[in-house]
Amino acid sequence: MKISRVLSASLVALPLALSFAASDVQAQTQLSRNEIVNSLQGAQNKAEINAADVRAQALQNIHQFPGDNATTSLPISAQLARLRQFNVEITFDFDSDRIRPESYETIGVIADALHTPYLWGQIFFVVGHTDAKGKREYNLKLSQRRADAIREALVTTFFVPPEQLEAIGLGEEQLRDPSNPDGAINRRVQLINVGF
Repeated sequence: MKISRVLSASLVALPLALSFAASDVQAQTQLSRNEIVNSLQGAQNKAEINAADVRAQALQNIHQFPGDNATTSLPISAQLARLRQFNVEITFDFDSDRIRPESYETIGVIADALHTPYLWGQIFFVVGHTDAKGKREYNLKLSQRRADAIREALVTTFFVPPEQLEAIGLGEEQLRDPSNPDGAINRRVQLINVGF
């Protein structure tokens, strides 16, 4: 329940993040393949970040610092923030991982960018985030399911090589605006280039 139906944001200067918006009638942000490529290209080497370790840190954070809201950032957050990434808008059915039909064009533009020679062979994390409404473990699971759904669409519908994408759900464990934990700015998904 923590994530609303809409994932939104617009492209901004690096570091960038994919974001969920609060309104389910908000229009999709118009993206171009070149904007996405320019935001993601430039990784020289593979970052020493393991998707399973990032997932484990989020769950450990919930158990180590219990409570309604996350009170501490993940140890990996500063390292993730230094990597190439971008914002995009993707809508979901409420409290669901079902991508709404109007978002497939956006996912297609992302796939088109990932098929360019500038990004071939590189690995990307699709990272889901929520705000602080609801139970932390529930939000962690919902954000993982949504990240999985985006990855699945990129792989099965748009033929992005599966070895190029890893889905990670972080729930509310890495808030974008900790001073406003319930704010829509925290509901986001990031596509992060972790290199070759």
